[in-house]
Amino acid sequence: MKRIFFVLMSASLIISCGGKKGSSGKPDYRGQIIPRQKSKSFVAERPYGMVAIPAGSFIMGLADQDFTGTPEKAMLKTVTVSSFFMDESETTNAEYRVFVNYVRDSIARTLLAEQAGDSGSEGDGQSIGDFAYAAKKAGEEMTPYQQFMEEQGGRGEGYDESKKLDWDVSLQWSTSEYPDVEYAEVLESMYLPDSMRINNERLLDTRKLKYAYQWEDIESATKDQTRSSKYLHKESIAIYPDTTVWIRDFNYAYNEPLYEGYFSHNAYNNYPVVGVSWEQARAYCNYKTKALRDYNNRQKKKKQRPMAFRLPTEAEWEYAAKGGKENATYPWGGPYLMDDRGCYLANFKPKRGNYIEDAKEGTYTYTAPVKRYQKNGFGLFDMAGNVAEWTESPYNNATYDFSSTLNPYLSNQAYSDPKKSVRGGSWKDIGYLLMTGYRDWEYKDSARSYIGFRTVQDIPEGSAKIKRKTQ
Repeated sequence: MKRIFFVLMSASLIISCGGKKGSSGKPDYRGQIIPRQKSKSFVAERPYGMVAIPAGSFIMGLADQDFTGTPEKAMLKTVTVSSFFMDESETTNAEYRVFVNYVRDSIARTLLAEQAGDSGSEGDGQSIGDFAYAAKKAGEEMTPYQQFMEEQGGRGEGYDESKKLDWDVSLQWSTSEYPDVEYAEVLESMYLPDSMRINNERLLDTRKLKYAYQWEDIESATKDQTRSSKYLHKESIAIYPDTTVWIRDFNYAYNEPLYEGYFSHNAYNNYPVVGVSWEQARAYCNYKTKALRDYNNRQKKKKQRPMAFRLPTEAEWEYAAKGGKENATYPWGGPYLMDDRGCYLANFKPKRGNYIEDAKEGTYTYTAPVKRYQKNGFGLFDMAGNVAEWTESPYNNATYDFSSTLNPYLSNQAYSDPKKSVRGGSWKDIGYLLMTGYRDWEYKDSARSYIGFRTVQDIPEGSAKIKRKTQ
């Protein structure tokens, strides 16, 4: 009987110690170190619209004949890249427009919340008070953390919990639905003034659409063996695409219709976004990361913190473009630009003065909708032609020579070097520039009508397998 009682007491002790929420900082069971986490294998979840690129080794560089004789043809070498997810197609106008609209709405909500001040109310957007900061809404109590941060004056230029925007209240952009005069005053400040309007057309002042974020110079911090704010780089990027590229890139050509509507017209929703600089592409990657992590934080059952989205390195891009083929002149293998039926395999300039390609569903003089041409062995579309693509890597003639053979990357130069590697060729280029090993470049603050981008996300080395996300 005593033995049974002792067993029951021991069991109750174990349950009581393990059943408390929070962390006591003590070992769980009889002073032994037993991890709380279950020993299940981590499964990487495939983000929407991306495909998994398996790790592998390949010969990097232009192995085919170099017709130009330029020094950009670096010496060949074998490199290894880890697995990663990659967008199956180039970022489209519709996808980038989500980013633009988020920045627009964030700015509008911040201006409205500042104007509302402490006059918060619980409503459905019928007064400017409904757009006050969530912590100042009438009847809403601040958490102890929010109270503490407000007493400390917030985080300076960082995120302030007490100034959290209330996204549940819908914005009204139609002038006939403005709830009050104060609301109208704030919203109208985001539009071009009367003196700058043409034919009295009411348009947003896109110069005000700036996205602010921070990134850390990890390599410099690692060398100094310390982490501090001096390694944080604060960016404020005007993110609206430069639509004037359609005029500036081509002298004596009638491209006004593209200048007017390529990014804004619904007819181009599924076309690759252009007129975006390297800096704007990186800002989009930061927003894409933020959107996924914010969603994860809103869930009751949170998952592992999602990996960040970013631009691919030059090595990752070339490896992915080859589609698993060891000697792939083009993403489909090569060496020809046509299939056995005489159809071109990418959107490029086939002959002098001829920019039109025959495709499955019509012809394209400029860019083509994404996914119109055959995908490569990894399931990636348009890795050659259509639009060239930004990479994270800097561009110089010696990059291949002194970069590592394991996940080649030059982080410090990637941030500071004004020249960035551009890969894949575009709709205006000849077939030679579409080769998987061909290198090109552009200044990071420049935007072109023939350069777009796609994003990647790292897959942890400890991931057992890839989970196909439900779509």
